[in-house]
Amino acid sequence: KAGKRAAELTSQLLAFSRRQILEPEVINLNNVIANIKNMLSRLISEDIKLITELDDNLPNVKADPGQMEQVIVNIVVNAREAMPEGGRLTVTTGEVELDEESLPDHASIEPGRYVEVTISDTGVGMDEQTREQIFEPFFTTRGMAKGTGLGLSTVYGIVNQSGGAISVDSQQGSGTTFNIYLPVVNEPVKPEQDEKQKSGDYSGPEAILVVEDDRRVLSATCRMLESRGYKIFQALSPEKALKIFRKNIDSLKLVLTDVVMPEMDGRDLADKILSLNPDVKVLFMSGYPGDAIAPRGVSESKTFFMQKPFTSAQLAGKVREVLDGNGKTSGS
Repeated sequence: KAGKRAAELTSQLLAFSRRQILEPEVINLNNVIANIKNMLSRLISEDIKLITELDDNLPNVKADPGQMEQVIVNIVVNAREAMPEGGRLTVTTGEVELDEESLPDHASIEPGRYVEVTISDTGVGMDEQTREQIFEPFFTTRGMAKGTGLGLSTVYGIVNQSGGAISVDSQQGSGTTFNIYLPVVNEPVKPEQDEKQKSGDYSGPEAILVVEDDRRVLSATCRMLESRGYKIFQALSPEKALKIFRKNIDSLKLVLTDVVMPEMDGRDLADKILSLNPDVKVLFMSGYPGDAIAPRGVSESKTFFMQKPFTSAQLAGKVREVLDGNGKTSGS
């Protein structure tokens, strides 16, 4: 639990500083909200009424769906805390055209078409000083025992890193309204993955080489994949990995490798492996922020990538995605 809590804290700090590696895709925010509506209902108390008003003709945006879920959940949790005696929580979506005069204060976005998500509560509201500090990391009105003060700073970082903006309107005794703006994209949402992925069945018989210089992480990662039926080869170093790969070049279908390692990093290892067999798939993983690994030739837009830490389900889903292919080239 302590490790998971530390991982969440690190992830939130990276989000605020816009140094997370996101995996944006074309999504419709109505679907994101619909997917988590039941969870939102459980997050709030029974005396809070949840109302959703979603625009049936809402355009698409390009964002990381998991991160957008986190944005909405964090705001809803804050709204719940602001309504200890109950109230109404309203989530609406729509399209807006922003000009120079209607852009949110201090926003770095340009005028144009945006999808707007509005989350309003009828809670206690905020005074001006609180409102001005609400997105600062470690600022909290709950006390240290109840929160880290990173929830809304995480929201701020994710929205900005996604090319959008967020504003807040609140007065004491009059509730709070958050407005999130993400640029419209004229692209369709990609079809769902095959039925195997839809059902959450991320198992498989393929042979996978896992390369990780931390023995504990290596062991845990291998156990995650072995429990899904994969045949696993493991290496604590890139040199050992190359030896294993040469011996099993015909059977190995995927190499899952850490990026930052002593002597040889994951990108160099991938290049050597792809020179031996250009058909093998490569999936990178790292706990370092995006700008630290980008110089090593690993970019979320060009390669398959997993941000550490990850759950067993997240890893298995990503491995299945890479093995089945989705248009990316693992060696780009």
